[in-house]
Amino acid sequence: MSNLEREPAEVIAECAAETDARARLIRYLPRDVPLGGPRAMNVRRTLPQRGRSTIGAWCFIDHYGPDAVTAMLVPPHPHTGLQTVSWLFEGEIEHRDSTGTHAPVRPGELNLMTAGQGVSHSEVSPAGSRSLHGVQLWIALPDRHRHQAPHFESHRIPPVVLDGVGLRVFAGELAGIRSPAAVYSPLVGAELTLPAGVAVDLPVDTSFEHGVLVDAGTVAVEGSTLARWELGYVEPGRGIIRLANETMQPARVILLGGQPLGEQLVMWWNFVGRSHDEITRWRDEWQSAVIEGTDAAGRFGTVAGFEGPPLPAPQLPTVRLKPRN
Repeated sequence: MSNLEREPAEVIAECAAETDARARLIRYLPRDVPLGGPRAMNVRRTLPQRGRSTIGAWCFIDHYGPDAVTAMLVPPHPHTGLQTVSWLFEGEIEHRDSTGTHAPVRPGELNLMTAGQGVSHSEVSPAGSRSLHGVQLWIALPDRHRHQAPHFESHRIPPVVLDGVGLRVFAGELAGIRSPAAVYSPLVGAELTLPAGVAVDLPVDTSFEHGVLVDAGTVAVEGSTLARWELGYVEPGRGIIRLANETMQPARVILLGGQPLGEQLVMWWNFVGRSHDEITRWRDEWQSAVIEGTDAAGRFGTVAGFEGPPLPAPQLPTVRLKPRN
């Protein structure tokens, strides 16, 4: 799933944030975003938002399901300058892209699409799908890697048990476990399942900043409680992050982290660039090459096998887009 807002902002979202001074934890509350398209669905977005555009190179977090989720139908649309990470807890999505890939997205499997200089793709729930529950994440590619050719990877991520906690590392490395996926900056992405009453001290890279997104249950992060769907931010400098399920029900979180990117980004619609002019050029190329059909073999290619037209790009705002850290 991608950003289908009809009037996308330039990365700023009006989300609430609270700071726990004792634990140095910033708590971000989600905002509901209705995604457009033929069969709209609502997601909960916690990144980007005002005051925080990235956690490491992670620059986008959409969380959806399992309640009141309609089937997904996302026509072909473009991406640049990023990697899309599709991670499901329940359900299935059919992925097609302009590299020629046609692959299912299933729980426990990482689907990673590197857009690089430009790619287009579609995402559709298979016929008969009744549930959909997961996260859609974006990783901003650092400047030296963002113009590479697009490519796609799919990996089955086996679970391991760490101090009684279920762990799947789908990006980077955590606790000596490394994902097979190719990433282009120091980072980590993992799913953790905490049984009732279980706590774990996670060894983490002290140079990383981290975000903890609660999918199910409530979890104490360094002594501060995060409720379901909230995102907690932990600044760099920690060698251990303590997660504790203090309830009598299982809990599940997504841990994201990385070294602060240190680059200014311009994010608009499905593009991650460095300037207003760059975003404008990509939008114009998408409109002329794919929507108007004047250059179907251009930057974004075509998605074979999808029945129906691609998504047109929204209108750009009347003011120049500004880079943000």
